[in-house]
Amino acid sequence: MEYYIGITMSSASTVETGIAILDSFGKIILIDKFYKMKDIQFFLDNYSSLKQSHIAISLPWDNSMLEGKWRFLSKPYQMVNSNKNIPNRENWTQRYAKRGCEYFYSLVQKGIDICRIELYLTRQKLNLSSYYKERTPADCKFLQNALKTEYQFINLPSNMMPMSQLEAIVGALIMRERASNKNNIETLFNFENIDVINIKNKIVTNL
Repeated sequence: MEYYIGITMSSASTVETGIAILDSFGKIILIDKFYKMKDIQFFLDNYSSLKQSHIAISLPWDNSMLEGKWRFLSKPYQMVNSNKNIPNRENWTQRYAKRGCEYFYSLVQKGIDICRIELYLTRQKLNLSSYYKERTPADCKFLQNALKTEYQFINLPSNMMPMSQLEAIVGALIMRERASNKNNIETLFNFENIDVINIKNKIVTNL
């Protein structure tokens, strides 16, 4: 039995980190959320099927406070480490947070299958992106309904779930796709010694 784990990593312990686990039959066997990094570490260290699991961990945005409104607004549009001549005071050109990277890489060195994902791009390829502003209640409801109707997660509750848990299911889905069709997976770049992957050809659904 193999398991597919999605983790939506938050940039700080004040924001929840979602986790979802699918079994080989595509059934959700666990959905949960954590806040502190030590809780995430404790869960993975004590998960009995870790070596039989394939884990996708999202790249959290670096939301550290910056000097100057223009730096804050332009940060998402900076090419990562593209221009060494730009003064990188307070890491304002750093797009993604490095929270938990050392621990995740230590798991990779132990032989655990871990990849990183960019959630926005992954949702597009899985046909789970909406026209609503990202992470708004409307976007959350769209994603929950899409997962129920297009990916047959009929056991999801009718009331609105936390967005972090829904996004964790997206991470588990890409690892299931990777297991069934590895040729449809590409490496976008490397972040802190771990490959960031995405689907090559968009998954066709009825949306």
